[in-house]
Amino acid sequence: MGTPSFSRTITVERSSSMAAVYGWMAVGLALTALVSTTVVGSPELFRALFGNRALFFGMILAEFGLVFAISGFAIRMGAAVAAPLFLLYSALNGVTISGIFLVYTGQSIASAFISTAGTFAVMSVYGLTTKKDLSSLGSFCFMGLVGIVIASVVNIFLHSPLVQFVVSGIGLIVFIGLTAYDTQKLKGASGGAAVAGALALYLDFVNMFLFILQLFGGRRD
Repeated sequence: MGTPSFSRTITVERSSSMAAVYGWMAVGLALTALVSTTVVGSPELFRALFGNRALFFGMILAEFGLVFAISGFAIRMGAAVAAPLFLLYSALNGVTISGIFLVYTGQSIASAFISTAGTFAVMSVYGLTTKKDLSSLGSFCFMGLVGIVIASVVNIFLHSPLVQFVVSGIGLIVFIGLTAYDTQKLKGASGGAAVAGALALYLDFVNMFLFILQLFGGRRD
């Protein structure tokens, strides 16, 4: 008689921990959207941030540093420290990607967001419910991610639209797979681990969104 009750307790705890992960992720995405629209809505602020190359690249480096810190030390930090760092990262990312509003139409951005949200939801539910171990999928996607980074660096010099299209297509597939893998890996995460998990899913969502936008987005004239 005690086993079913114990099982229900574990299920409730897992549901609560995933709710915390998704909650932090949603707050991060909302903050990114708010900062992006604020920056692009103010020409003076936009010019100040993007006109200073040292400041812009400083923000990029700060983002990498925050991702490294949160991913590697969130459990040791605890949620009280990791959460503000995650929110700071989300805000900085809102600044650095705000330029998409000047490149793509509002309709394209909205469509890409809806497509991303739907795809993310399906893959995340799959990661939560599947009995299959997705570790091999995670390893495959990680190798694909390394390939994307290398190809992107090479294309800085080639400026090839074809290479960019291929990279975007592979990138979309990689982050779709990572969404399922990361979700499965996060079952039972709490405290600082929940914040690190929110960052992982946030990155999956944002990268998926950007790749969909690059592949299918309509550019402004």
